Amino acid sequence: MRYAFAIMSALLLAMPRTSEAQLSLDGFGALSMNQLSSFGESRVPADFGGRIAFDLVPGVQAIGEFGRLGSVLPPLVALPLSFLPRAPKVSAFYGEGGVRLLAAPRSAVSPYVEGTAGVANLTFGARGLGSTTDALIRAALNLVDTRDPMFGAGGGVLMRAGPLQVDLGY
Repeated sequence: MRYAFAIMSALLLAMPRTSEAQLSLDGFGALSMNQLSSFGESRVPADFGGRIAFDLVPGVQAIGEFGRLGSVLPPLVALPLSFLPRAPKVSAFYGEGGVRLLAAPRSAVSPYVEGTAGVANLTFGARGLGSTTDALIRAALNLVDTRDPMFGAGGGVLMRAGPLQVDLGY
């Protein structure tokens, strides 16, 4: 994650300087239902992040995204664990970058496809169990704090009207 700032800075410096260049900065936040039991803990249960997109040439945008997901355990695993008094949690900080291809870059409505690659830093935690129990659970479930590669693909429709932009995708 320490390279995320350098990558975002390099992308901003490479941004075209023409009057046609489009720049989009987005932020997002969410709270999933399976995180509501986390409010008594000191960690933030919310998901949050930011995204930047800018035109490289008409119809091709560079995109970057970073954020935090409070719970990345699959529902099939998270549901049975939620009944434990101290349920284990796996969260992720991530950063990714890629390219978006717009079908109609000068139109008010433009379908798009995109591909990204990046890194996710997964963190395991089970509060209140003690360090020995925590270590045993990590070893038994092969849950260690890791940095893992991630890849994404998506599509959607970008709708623009003056400075307002709506992105319906994935």
